[in-house]
Amino acid sequence: MLKSKKLATIASLALGLAFANISHSAVNTPNVKATGTYAKTKYPILFVHGFFGFDRLGGDTFGMDYFYQVLPDLARNGASTFAAQVSPVESTEIRGEQLLSQVEEVLAITGKSKLNLIGHSQGGPTARYIEIVKPQYVASLTGVGGTFRGTQVADSVLGNTASSAVVSALSDYIIGPMITWASGNSSLPVNTNRALQSLSVAGSTAFNNAHPTPALASSCSKSGATSKNGVYYYSWTGTSQLTNALDLVDVGASTLAPLTYGNLDNDGVVPRCSTHFGKVIRDNYDLTHLDEVNLVLGMRGLFAPDPVDLYRQHANRLKQQGL
Repeated sequence: MLKSKKLATIASLALGLAFANISHSAVNTPNVKATGTYAKTKYPILFVHGFFGFDRLGGDTFGMDYFYQVLPDLARNGASTFAAQVSPVESTEIRGEQLLSQVEEVLAITGKSKLNLIGHSQGGPTARYIEIVKPQYVASLTGVGGTFRGTQVADSVLGNTASSAVVSALSDYIIGPMITWASGNSSLPVNTNRALQSLSVAGSTAFNNAHPTPALASSCSKSGATSKNGVYYYSWTGTSQLTNALDLVDVGASTLAPLTYGNLDNDGVVPRCSTHFGKVIRDNYDLTHLDEVNLVLGMRGLFAPDPVDLYRQHANRLKQQGL
């Protein structure tokens, strides 16, 4: 029984990796003219979305970016920016393989030898995958609300047969396909079970044990390495659960971690500890998990920092580091 289950898992992963090799293209920032050099990094910046994420929903004119208003702002300030298009609901490894082809595409387009990767949520460990398989491509890795140590929200769903079945059905047959269709690539594979396994604490631990990095300290009370072999590591996160009552999507999403953990030491989805990676710029911004990427449509708290400003400042940080 165990042997057949293992074979089925291997077959499922092989099928997923086969789909992962379908060509996808990173989205460049359209029609934006640079008016300054504040964010002009040496290497291009490739953004990687998280679970249920996308590069852009809709066309160039009326579409909505996942990193809302971030890439155009950076481009105006001199950065060369791209948004990856990976499966919204899939394992970290499969998303990583999809990302790899887009990394190579960006390097070919720009003529650069490396790039800076910025990943939100599951986009954090997805970006880590590139350093694992092609470290020579990476100048820096930045996690924003990254699920580097997983989230018990995923464990809770996986541990409840009924909720797991409902979430999988909704994600696999409705939400996931709607996102891939709206982002213009219905060929992207969707598999909720593999995604949840990757996002779980156990799955994240297994991934980190198989692919260790000095950027992740042995415990949250310690600091991870800020660089290794010329690759620099950064992270930041929020610790708010409600910043704007009008942002109904955010209000719903930001109840998940408090219910699971029984505390507010999280951004509503990911615990603070999980996000610590390399140099922690700050881990208590007044931002929810979706606020961290300026969603939805820039709605956030009245006194919360502007996420667009945070990304611009970080690009300047990378510039100052020679990246």
